[in-house]
Amino acid sequence: MPLVNYRPHNLASGLRHALVSLPRGGKQSIAVGFDLSSCVLATILAFYLRVGYLPNTVGLIALVALASSAISIPLFWFHRIYRTLLRHERIMTARPLARAILIYTIPFALIFSVWGVDGVPRTLGLLQPLILLALCVAGRGLAAGFLSPFYDKLTVRKTVLIYGAGVAGRQLASALRNSELHLRGFVDQDPALIGQVMDDCPILSPQDLPVEICRLGVDRILLAIPSASRRRRREIIETLAELPVEIQTLPAILDLAHGKLTVSDLKNVDIEDLLGRDRVIPDPAMLEANLLGQVILVTGAGGSIGSELCRQILASRPQTIILFEISEFALYSIHSECQAFAAREGFSVALVQVLGSVHDRQRVEEVIATYKPYVIFHAAAYKHVPLVEANVLEGVRNNVLGTRELALAARKYGVPHFILISTDKAVRPTSVMGATKRMGEQILQALAASGGDTTFSMVRFGNVLGSSGSVVPLFRSQIAAGGPVTVTHRDMTRYFMMIPEAAQLVIQAGTMAKGGEVFLLDMGEPVRIMDLARNIIHFSGLLVRDEENPAGDIEIAEVGLRPGEKLYEELLIGGQVEQTLHPLIMKADEPSLGWKEMEKEMASLELACTERRTDKAIAILKRAVPDFCHSTDGDIADCPITSQNKTRNFQPARLASRPTLRY
Repeated sequence: MPLVNYRPHNLASGLRHALVSLPRGGKQSIAVGFDLSSCVLATILAFYLRVGYLPNTVGLIALVALASSAISIPLFWFHRIYRTLLRHERIMTARPLARAILIYTIPFALIFSVWGVDGVPRTLGLLQPLILLALCVAGRGLAAGFLSPFYDKLTVRKTVLIYGAGVAGRQLASALRNSELHLRGFVDQDPALIGQVMDDCPILSPQDLPVEICRLGVDRILLAIPSASRRRRREIIETLAELPVEIQTLPAILDLAHGKLTVSDLKNVDIEDLLGRDRVIPDPAMLEANLLGQVILVTGAGGSIGSELCRQILASRPQTIILFEISEFALYSIHSECQAFAAREGFSVALVQVLGSVHDRQRVEEVIATYKPYVIFHAAAYKHVPLVEANVLEGVRNNVLGTRELALAARKYGVPHFILISTDKAVRPTSVMGATKRMGEQILQALAASGGDTTFSMVRFGNVLGSSGSVVPLFRSQIAAGGPVTVTHRDMTRYFMMIPEAAQLVIQAGTMAKGGEVFLLDMGEPVRIMDLARNIIHFSGLLVRDEENPAGDIEIAEVGLRPGEKLYEELLIGGQVEQTLHPLIMKADEPSLGWKEMEKEMASLELACTERRTDKAIAILKRAVPDFCHSTDGDIADCPITSQNKTRNFQPARLASRPTLRY
């Protein structure tokens, strides 16, 4: 406790300083002295209340007080009463004291009520312990109230409101009592609660928040609505977004059921709360259909999607998981994590580490021939748009030729299921990365059309929050550095999904594949990146600095579209979309080249890579992917196919042919 530089301002402050500065032994001696005095005073009061006068001899009072002290002080010491910090004394911490006095009452009552002592009323054996309890609790409460102002000056406490006056709100208020957070009130939309008082704090209306936050000096709002749907949470968060406060939330109601709520359960508002989509619980039967007891190969196993696929697959108890990865550290990390999870859950799963590249034909065939996987999840890809623009040939080699080698090896050795993880950037691509992913899709479509024992399919979806290169970690790091937060264009929108949900949907889509389908995941509503940046700043307890608020904390800088970027993404190339057995998974049959044409184009691409001819590789991609309009300056307005991207029905959820989904 930093007491050296503290300067008392008056007598009370000086006394507080002196008491707090005492060593532990000194503080304990004062507490023991107080309890001894309480024993004497309780005895005097008990005599007076019982008979209406004090006995004529001091010796009788002294005898009872001595017996009281001899019994109580050792009991208090044994129950660690003298180790309690008085400044934190509350009802909960008074329980050990009450328990000790309850035990104290037994021998004290036996002596003075059962056996009896001449001159001492028998009822005093029960009355005196009650008075002693009241004196001890009251004295400690007064001490806590006297010392608290001193500690409040030494500790900077955040002033908070709790949004939600239900059970979770009351539990959270109880948990805040001895924390660094100072509760000033509750917020609730129930008209029957507004204006009432709970835990000495008023219950406010959400409409009064702008005024009350300034009046009460609120720094933070804690959301205690764990049972609310994600859509409802989004609505509430949007009403709080413009307020100059930090927002934290409680975990889900199922998490609260596992233990008592504490302040450490609070967490920052997840960006997934802004998506406004209630998560659909996965179907265990669909998850396990192709996984239980099988050998599964995951390429790119250490990446964002690949690693989550490994976690979800592991939970379905396969026989073996082959972790195929080009990065040594990523392979080590996911193998260690899976190994620890399997040991913790008692799963008997073989984990095979394979270090290699998917465009290494010999390595790929060696692995597939040796382990004979039942399902291949192909997640290995270079997917960062600007990096692939700067390294075109490596993007082609990995995303196109690597997919070819893996798919051909799967067909050669009779792998039953092959699932490609694709991206919305493959639809009418304006980047090399998108074009390579679309060509990877066409490889599988051509192979599926040419027959064989392998069922080829692909799953296409948008951005996942928290992936490598995701915009959210970038924004948070920029905020931590003091800004500015950079967005490429104020009108840019993207679809977002959480990584675990995306991985589960990929696995479930694979069980419905017949061959050549493109499965599309319902990504919900599009999110404007500018709004996302503003919300992350607000939820960090900061203000956006702009023309309207020049005194704000963090500026948002518009830096312009990067080469190959779109303002808007889409998931469907053309044709009809069909509903599947899962409410968040659609499928479409899209046109593609025949296998002979694909072989010719891939041979040309391979030659371009060997000759290090970037221009030739891009020309081949444009020929093989007719919708590919390569933009090198970041302006997609030059692309006739994508210039109408603003008004296009670019998400299956908005296509008239799609049935209305009910959640």
